[in-house]
Amino acid sequence: MSSWTAGYVTDLGYTHGYYRELMPTTLALAALAAGHRAPDPSGPLTYCELGTGQGFSANVLAAANPHVEVYANDFNPGQTAGAQRLAKDAGLTNIHFSDQSFEDRLNDDSLPDFDIIALHGIYSWINAEDRSRIAQFIRRRLKPGGLAYVSYNTPPGWAAAAPIRHLLYLHAQSSSGPTGARIEPAFAFVDRLSELGANYFKANPQAKTRFDKVKGQARSYVAHEYLNESWNLLYHSEVAAEMEVAKLSFIASAALLDHIDTINITPDQQQLLAGIAESPLRQTTRDYIVGQAFRRDVFAKGPQQLTFHEAQAQWTDTRFALTVNRADVILKVTGALGEAELQADVYTPILDAFATGPKTVRQLVTDATILGLGWSRLQQALGVLVGVGHLSPCLEAKGDSKRGQRTTAFNNAVIARAQYTADLHHLASPVTGGAIGVDRIAQLMLLAHQQKQADPAQFVWNILKPQGVQLIKEGKTIEGDKESLELLKVRQEEFKTKHLPVMQQLGIA
Repeated sequence: MSSWTAGYVTDLGYTHGYYRELMPTTLALAALAAGHRAPDPSGPLTYCELGTGQGFSANVLAAANPHVEVYANDFNPGQTAGAQRLAKDAGLTNIHFSDQSFEDRLNDDSLPDFDIIALHGIYSWINAEDRSRIAQFIRRRLKPGGLAYVSYNTPPGWAAAAPIRHLLYLHAQSSSGPTGARIEPAFAFVDRLSELGANYFKANPQAKTRFDKVKGQARSYVAHEYLNESWNLLYHSEVAAEMEVAKLSFIASAALLDHIDTINITPDQQQLLAGIAESPLRQTTRDYIVGQAFRRDVFAKGPQQLTFHEAQAQWTDTRFALTVNRADVILKVTGALGEAELQADVYTPILDAFATGPKTVRQLVTDATILGLGWSRLQQALGVLVGVGHLSPCLEAKGDSKRGQRTTAFNNAVIARAQYTADLHHLASPVTGGAIGVDRIAQLMLLAHQQKQADPAQFVWNILKPQGVQLIKEGKTIEGDKESLELLKVRQEEFKTKHLPVMQQLGIA
């Protein structure tokens, strides 16, 4: 093992994921929903992402937020090089990638102080020494009033399945060769153990169900999630103590649905929590109640509590936009208590209003029906719609045009790659300051639209067929040109009627 890897998987690249929790608009809304002040996402910001992986989220952030100076590091030079190449192709000048380790980052005196420092999918997969370096870095580089975002695995939701992860890791370590080649034998070994009636699986039937789902996930994700040497389940109380060294205080979850008690905890459980002052004990107890497996914590260096009227004023000025086709929205939400119906009399008028385009809450409440909902119900409804991904907080409207020039160049670079690979699944929006999911076929349909192709389905098939791509319909592989073109014509109609209007409202098309 090369010393620089520190037991981390490096011979198999990580997924090119986009994580909306990293976006300043998301973090600002999470803080606001908890009644705290945050750096203005529409104002000049300095931003640092630690452990950026393939750097796709960082590149989206830089493209959609030209007013933000982004610094991102990942110690894997292959991933850093790929991130730099995408930034160069997109003409981004406000992002700076580095393959520094956390130790190098800590000791780099050339870095500025930051308004936001974020790390997603890193903290549970590094050792205690690196976690300490991160805390020291945040203490040294985060500005007073700044935010830190940290996500990590936590025991209450992982307790039953953690032994399977350990077994997968041990089996993979028992053989040599590329990491990717060791995954299937490790899966087969765990399956065999289950078939032989190991008492662990009898006592934990849900663990086997969860393992079966893991087998269906991308192998690059499996390798980085399960096969690293460092893999730690951390209680919120432990992370809060480590962040306290950096002068940080927990203020909120970046997952907006975590803020909605009615879908996550019963009235009796709410009463129990109400008797515990906000503290590591309260958050950790809540994790036991909901069976939390993955936390998305927002910390502040010097938290600033907003008064009711200050918070209401910020909500009123916040702009939101639909990120999905209005007709496709189902009035349901899933929380720790299971699936719940959303009240049509509350959500329908809100969704219908946003169907005509992005709006501030101030503009939204000019509708008497929405105003009549009352402040509390309206605020909760907006939080739920953002939490399920139907709605996104936005940047100030006055910057849409300038930001659009940057996102157009970035999205063109992404779409150019779609002609050869399906790695990148999102396009950046100058309206939201983030991205929306757009799969490879939809990206190619957008390319056909831009080029005014007479037959978009044939255009897309002419790209995919020579590469041996086979299309899937209802879980079955399609054979032959005729059937493939028929499916692509269906996708073209969906693109034209459902996806393109949303992209246009978000400044993507």
